[in-house]
Amino acid sequence: MQTALRLAQRGFGKTWPNPTVGCVIVDTSELQKKVIGSGFTQPAGSDHAESVAIKQALNRYGKDKLFGATLYTSLEPCCHQGKTPPCTELIINNGISTVVVGCKDPDSRVSGQGIDILREAGIEVLENVLRHESESLNAGFFTRLKLGRPLVTMKVATSADGQIATAMGKSKWITSELARKRAHLMRAQYDALIVGIGTVLKDDPLLTCRLNGLEDRSPIRVVIDSNLRINPSCNLVLTSVEVPTWIFTVGNKDAKSLYQFQKNGTELISVSENENGLVDLNEVLDILGDRGISRVLSEGGSILNSSLIRSNLVDQIAWFRSTKLIGGDGRSVFESIGVKDVDDMIEFELTKRESIGDETLDLYRRMD
Repeated sequence: MQTALRLAQRGFGKTWPNPTVGCVIVDTSELQKKVIGSGFTQPAGSDHAESVAIKQALNRYGKDKLFGATLYTSLEPCCHQGKTPPCTELIINNGISTVVVGCKDPDSRVSGQGIDILREAGIEVLENVLRHESESLNAGFFTRLKLGRPLVTMKVATSADGQIATAMGKSKWITSELARKRAHLMRAQYDALIVGIGTVLKDDPLLTCRLNGLEDRSPIRVVIDSNLRINPSCNLVLTSVEVPTWIFTVGNKDAKSLYQFQKNGTELISVSENENGLVDLNEVLDILGDRGISRVLSEGGSILNSSLIRSNLVDQIAWFRSTKLIGGDGRSVFESIGVKDVDDMIEFELTKRESIGDETLDLYRRMD
């Protein structure tokens, strides 16, 4: 199952709206157990993990090896017809005798029914093997089904004292090149990346994954731009054909404005305004959830960071911290988030600490 979970991670950022799943098939007919097939979920519309593993085993060893084999899958096999056949049908038809499941699929079209179908076919099913790890792996998928919005991870890169820029707004580069490469790897593992218009106007970023071999893993780019201040000639707009760019703005825009962006493949999405006349972030995330986005990485500045925190929309924080100091006249990672009393402080728990040279990456999870 641990191998299946590691395989599933390879699908991050590429499988939405489907969850990412890992699968391993083991031949147990001989004293020495042998892996005869493995795989992970392919991009939407393509094979699920179980199908990839079964096809691999068939191609390598033929159907005889599958009879009596044990299949390990990080998520309950699907039992409904979508763009691909039900995985339960493939498992049954190929004579697999035992299925080990990491956790149940919360999708109402499955949700225990896949396991029931396998058992009714005479297949032994073992449930909840490394359940916590399996559910954590697909936390974004679970969040989308439960709350209707994707899981949101806020990525910040700061000095040791929590500043994202100097008093003059200079931020290149607070963290090291190694830390920036780690951040690009993180981009490759998310379905969408979100920033505010301030970041776009200041930096004119590409917001792509620029690691060798992972250039095709750039997430969809989402810009929060209430008043449509973005320049139609900026990098994000001009590269929308290669990497989709969605701009969320308030109210309907005139035809000329729409054409300026649509000719480059950029999509403008009008949403409601909040009490401050700005884009309603709850609605933005609901729309992303409706479109099948399960994992969002926020790389905004202090304004977007604070808005997401105040709206209770941040599930995780990935905090890159350098060893350098800027001081109190620098720009904080947050603006006001409405905390007036110690008892009102917003609490996150540290779940992992990763060393990146002399710097650190701390992963936090919001406490419910």
